Amino acid sequence: MHQHPQPPAPPRPHEPEEPPYQPQSRRSRRRIWISAAVALALLLGGGGFAAWKLDWFSGNGDAVTFGKPTPPPAAPEKTDPVTPSASPTPTGDPDVQLPSGPKSDFKQTTKLDDGTIIAKTRLAGAKSGFEGDVWVWAPKEYEDPKYAKSAFPVLIALPGGNGFPNNYWADRSLGLQKAISEGVQAGTSLPFVVIMPVLNPDNKYYYDGADIPGQPKMGTWIAEDVPDFARANFRTYKSRDGWAFMGSSSGAFVGMKTVLQHPDKFKAVIASGGEIVPDSPLWKGHQAEMDANNPETLAKKLIDTNGPEVYINFQIGTKESGKDRMVKFVQAYGKGPVKTTIRDIQNGEHNGWHYVRGMKEGSLEWISKVLKGPKPAAG
Repeated sequence: MHQHPQPPAPPRPHEPEEPPYQPQSRRSRRRIWISAAVALALLLGGGGFAAWKLDWFSGNGDAVTFGKPTPPPAAPEKTDPVTPSASPTPTGDPDVQLPSGPKSDFKQTTKLDDGTIIAKTRLAGAKSGFEGDVWVWAPKEYEDPKYAKSAFPVLIALPGGNGFPNNYWADRSLGLQKAISEGVQAGTSLPFVVIMPVLNPDNKYYYDGADIPGQPKMGTWIAEDVPDFARANFRTYKSRDGWAFMGSSSGAFVGMKTVLQHPDKFKAVIASGGEIVPDSPLWKGHQAEMDANNPETLAKKLIDTNGPEVYINFQIGTKESGKDRMVKFVQAYGKGPVKTTIRDIQNGEHNGWHYVRGMKEGSLEWISKVLKGPKPAAG
């Protein structure tokens, strides 16, 4: 249930308005990304644009499936009936979970140069009651027969700005999926399955990825429904060792907050852009609930209870503000089970292109070292 419309919150004092070509926190518009991509295409000339159009959009709208059906196991050899055989598990790893279903209906939105597909579906969140779009991408390795019975790590990618009705990480022009693929080839990244949900239920407010009283349950959507969706459709790990977030600006805040809030389910986050505390105008009158969604409060609780280790990789461009907030958080809470690091992106600004560059320069390798990758079949 929505509250009556309220005037949009003014820019926070620490967050001055940026030039319109930058996807600025909370208030950017997806058209910024589209305009930039079109402008770049036009710079390449008509022929180049035609090639891009053919490559990017051929097959868009077609049905897509991920992962070939797993063949049934061969009948076991006869054994001494006195000696029970072990229960078969995929690749012998009890942490592997095959798709639980029901399978979603995916439609292609973009084809990448390596033949991999970004696809979209509509998800009705069983636990949150919210219904929204989700984009997905699986690396080439996911279809490789030698990994047919292996799980893959999941990276939930959250946008900044409105985070509705689109998720700009599903736009190939940012290069997130390409960066992962190149990292796999270079041995610096795990082959992540990337899940890209909408972040907010509308483009009027930001909801801090939380269950704000009286509002759509976006915290449950992100922390429960989206992972359940991934488990239904992909081979995943049961343990938190195969689950992480990445995000920019408000999406970075939600990813970090969710990892700290659910350290039993998620292990790591790449948080870009300097957002640290909740600040949705919809928290008005709900201070206790707001405090319960504050990463500072959550980190302190994790430290005090010596909870599971979580890993937070901050990214910040040297041409944007916000590093002081990251440094303050690290100094106060980067201890015990809360493992933190800050990556400076040289000449980086507050936009997704530069955050992907930071991931290529080290953050993908950092997160890959603390997560579990797929295991090929023996032989």
